[in-house]
Amino acid sequence: MGTDEVLLERWVAGETRAGEELVERHFQAIWRFFRSKVRDDVDDLVQQVFLGCVESRERFRAASSFRTYLFGVARHKLYRYLREQRKNAQIDFGVTSLPGLGTSPTGAVERDDRRRLILEALQRLPVSQQLVIELTYWEGLSGPEVAEVMAAPIDTVYTWLRRGKANLRSHLQAAKLGDMDAAALMRELHTCQSSIA
Repeated sequence: MGTDEVLLERWVAGETRAGEELVERHFQAIWRFFRSKVRDDVDDLVQQVFLGCVESRERFRAASSFRTYLFGVARHKLYRYLREQRKNAQIDFGVTSLPGLGTSPTGAVERDDRRRLILEALQRLPVSQQLVIELTYWEGLSGPEVAEVMAAPIDTVYTWLRRGKANLRSHLQAAKLGDMDAAALMRELHTCQSSIA
């Protein structure tokens, strides 16, 4: 046992068990991060994130949490993956959504229509807005932590969050909800991550 930072140091020094413990602590969150965004290669991307943490250890600043650093690595891997899928095209993640990239995960949440609607609406957001909402509501990161993960100013992150929530609400209102209303689905946003795990 130990802090994430201590485990990372021990893993970099060659202690396999420390690496295993670190992966066990954060695997589910990183797997969920990719599962809601890509159709294939989720396991490969998760593995790349953890290996990337060891390979780029010198970039980790103890001023931030390891978890924030880990999600930053995951964001970089996601962006690289999406660019490679589009033959390294220039992509504006502040404008382009996952369906716009031709990428969509398999129906991991089909058993629950309410959560499926939320996930589908999230996937219609620009990627940066989707990431900010998920990191805030699903992973419980603070505004400054999300800003660090996104490598963006805090004001930009709050703008993405505000716009993302407004866009999400609009997508939910436009969906055929039947007896479900958009306000109720928005309140459920923070709990729907459990259906992806």
